Amino acid sequence: MKNVHILVPETAVPAAIVDPQYMFTAINGFLTGAGQAPCFRVHLVGAKPEINLSNGLLLIRPDRLMREIEKSDLIIIPAISGDINQAIEKNKDMIQWITGQYQRGAEVASLCIGAFILAATGLLKGKTCSTHWMHAPTFRSMFPDVNLVDDRVISEQNGLYSSGGANAYWSLLLYLVEKYTSREMAVLASKYFLLDIEKSSQLPFSIFKGQKTHEDEVILAAQEYLEKYYDQKITVEAVAERFGLGRRTLERRFKQATSNTILEYMQRIKIEAAKKQLESGRKTVSEIMYDVGYNDPKAFREVFKKYTDMSPLDYKVKFSG
Repeated sequence: MKNVHILVPETAVPAAIVDPQYMFTAINGFLTGAGQAPCFRVHLVGAKPEINLSNGLLLIRPDRLMREIEKSDLIIIPAISGDINQAIEKNKDMIQWITGQYQRGAEVASLCIGAFILAATGLLKGKTCSTHWMHAPTFRSMFPDVNLVDDRVISEQNGLYSSGGANAYWSLLLYLVEKYTSREMAVLASKYFLLDIEKSSQLPFSIFKGQKTHEDEVILAAQEYLEKYYDQKITVEAVAERFGLGRRTLERRFKQATSNTILEYMQRIKIEAAKKQLESGRKTVSEIMYDVGYNDPKAFREVFKKYTDMSPLDYKVKFSG
């Protein structure tokens, strides 16, 4: 039987604690109902006997304290809320505990922005990780030595798992159920909880707002210029000349500040504008393609799929209502 320890950090999101507990407990019920032995021994684990969450609206009493746990097989780090740096500081004892358990053979899974807690352990250095797409720029800034794959719903490497934003953690829970039990149990769970078992990308749900948390004022001005005239044909040379920089200098500073090349940034702005028009449902795909500055339907479809993992028509059907 696998020892599953769901952590209760300070500032945790309550649903990201309750939902994994519900999932693994339900799987035990499915197994016993099929005449099989339960697979999971599930406990909520905290650094202290009582943890106040949601600004004191909810009190959780963990089943176990960290110091009482000798051996864990799977540790679940729930999503956190509020100021991320403060959350890391408040949970530094838990971060050390996670590291020790991993070194003793435990696997660790972070849900949504619980990835910040996992990354703070140092275990993700040089490895891949997923988190909520909205927090990707902050994550990259805080943990530049981690390979963030913010388009993925799930990432896995060396017994370290992470999920994308918000409800994407259900996909990771299903993945863990299949790994520890069987495909049959995962399919049963997906039907019971009404989940899409094959969801692999969070790109259709992401919103590109531009990475503007940096302090390079020239690049900020260049970003605003590109966003204002996204529907026009703008060359890198023209942008460089406008802001008094050499092309190579502009490209280097732009990539360093935004994590995108200038071409990628222009593409993402155009696609974000196209998504908004597709969601309104008032124009055809061809009309929208021209509106955002594309003339080649094939090129437009390829770039759109690159950043949304869907075709423009499929996106319109899904989100236009």
